[in-house]
Amino acid sequence: MRILCRQHTWRGMLFRACRSAASVVLIALALSGDLEAQDFPAQEEASSAALVHLRDIDPTILQDIRYAGPNNFTGRPVAGYAAPECLLLRDVARALSRVQDQLRQRKLSLKVYDCYRPRRAVRAFRDWVQDPVADPLLKRFHPNLEKGQLISLGYIAAVSRHSRGDTVDLTLVALPAKRVPGFQRDTTYGTCAGPADARAPDNSVDMGTSFDCFDPLSHTKAAELAPEQTQWRRALVDAMAQQGFHNYPKEWWHFTHMHERGGRSFDVPVTKRQQ
Repeated sequence: MRILCRQHTWRGMLFRACRSAASVVLIALALSGDLEAQDFPAQEEASSAALVHLRDIDPTILQDIRYAGPNNFTGRPVAGYAAPECLLLRDVARALSRVQDQLRQRKLSLKVYDCYRPRRAVRAFRDWVQDPVADPLLKRFHPNLEKGQLISLGYIAAVSRHSRGDTVDLTLVALPAKRVPGFQRDTTYGTCAGPADARAPDNSVDMGTSFDCFDPLSHTKAAELAPEQTQWRRALVDAMAQQGFHNYPKEWWHFTHMHERGGRSFDVPVTKRQQ
């Protein structure tokens, strides 16, 4: 980028004028989101202190953090997930806890699949989409689409609100929660849009598809659902809306808390909760 400076009689004044102009440009780029975290490492480290472990706010909310292990559409742990933990902004975690309080009265629980997502994980998703090599076992996540279509069709984001700590992917579980068999990486499971008992193991209610099912049937108001599946989706959307969470229409599991506009995204890793 070229920066123009006024010429002055003294060399020192010319240097200070250029440096001032460069600072203005850097600040403008930061506000527009064009600079990555490494340009402001100290600022990011301080800002990330706003993220809290959900277990510290509400340990009753079930967690199944898929990107920390192999049970996800990439088939392996994703960059940035050093622990299977849910991190969120404190106010968002408290709002989620209020949803949980209401659901427990109906013998239901939330279960989170993903919460705060480091920017490096978002980049890993983008790289996976662009990689021409396909694993047949992972086709179950996008049975009717090619993986190269997933960004353009709005199923995988090149920039994600998850990185701001105000967005969650979750479902409902009937209490008491059932135990399920462990996930087996080399097992051929049914497609994400197929019958619930043929999909990869999960103890959630039947929402019509599994989590991260890149398919039109995952649209929150998909018409092809069974009546009970439609009712479960409506129950989740209504419960979340009461505490300020807005659903993404293409994914029944995806909710953003509308606490404020803007906010800084983070790239700090998801780490273990301190005991």
